[in-house]
Amino acid sequence: MSDGRNRRAAQTRRKIIDAAKAMIAETSDAPTVVGVARRAEVSVRSVFQHFGDVESLFVTVADSVREDVEVPQHFPAGRALAVRVEAVVDGLAQLFDKIVPIRVAAGNFPGHPALIQRSMAGRRELRAATMAAFAPEFAALTEQAREELADAIGAALSLDAWIVLRRREGMSLERASSIWRMTLTALLEHELATSAKPVG
Repeated sequence: MSDGRNRRAAQTRRKIIDAAKAMIAETSDAPTVVGVARRAEVSVRSVFQHFGDVESLFVTVADSVREDVEVPQHFPAGRALAVRVEAVVDGLAQLFDKIVPIRVAAGNFPGHPALIQRSMAGRRELRAATMAAFAPEFAALTEQAREELADAIGAALSLDAWIVLRRREGMSLERASSIWRMTLTALLEHELATSAKPVG
């Protein structure tokens, strides 16, 4: 009997999460509990029983979206710089396009500790993957130059920057990706050229 109740509870929880995810994907806005309940065809009371408040529901949905997408971990090593630049940009573009709605909707919960924590963890993960992709280039730099270049790439190729290109400027995926390839190539080549100059 309890197995049946647990199974029904898990199904209800999944319906609520799926409904909220669908609504966020469609509107890029945080849905209301009433709206989610209606979409999931459950009672408002059921939503609160499973999540307590709308913030908890949103964090759970954000985690579910994160599980659905593949964060680029390994880029082609030992390949020409242009090949690696294209692979990195394509990976980021595909990832960011999928999570833009949840990121925009997160603006409804400014300063939420759990969302800030997840955002910082995601940035660290992408920073490490990017540095690994361009390990030969980073290896030629001083420690300070490596950190500055990583910061510059992180700022130029951030999720917020992608939102500006895709949402605010209305660029196509191809156009925005092309701009990022140019930006990333310029940052890498500039830093390498600067490091190669004799001091004094």
